[in-house]
Amino acid sequence: MALLLCLGMTAALAHGCLHCHNNFSEKFSFYRHHVNLKSWWVGDIPVSGALLTDWSRDTMRELRLAIPAEITHEDLDQVARTVYRKMDRLYQGKMYFPGYFPSELRVIFREQVHLIQNAIIKSIFQYKTISCHNCSDSHVVCFGYNCE
Repeated sequence: MALLLCLGMTAALAHGCLHCHNNFSEKFSFYRHHVNLKSWWVGDIPVSGALLTDWSRDTMRELRLAIPAEITHEDLDQVARTVYRKMDRLYQGKMYFPGYFPSELRVIFREQVHLIQNAIIKSIFQYKTISCHNCSDSHVVCFGYNCE
């Protein structure tokens, strides 16, 4: 618990990790393009559009870890599947009352940040991860102890 608290105190300069997933651009392009069909209140459209446009940057701000932001490919896929499933479900609805759509986007965003934080912490002892900084494979040198 103390480790989690310590890790959560300082911010890492990382992107949101989710942008490293191969479907991110396609999915978020669709979400941004169709945001105007989701609320009949005109104020929701720019708010929701900004949330979607700044998703990766805002995720970077919310990730507060003092360790390198690296995640396994499996965990990245799991986070992406969860986020895309929830977003797709949100987009299946017809139109929403004022304030609902941006509120639900924020809920999905916060859950995504939590999932990524947990995956990064879990990946500390993994040796085949992907860097959230530049989306490249990270291969840590293993010295023969607890190598996975």
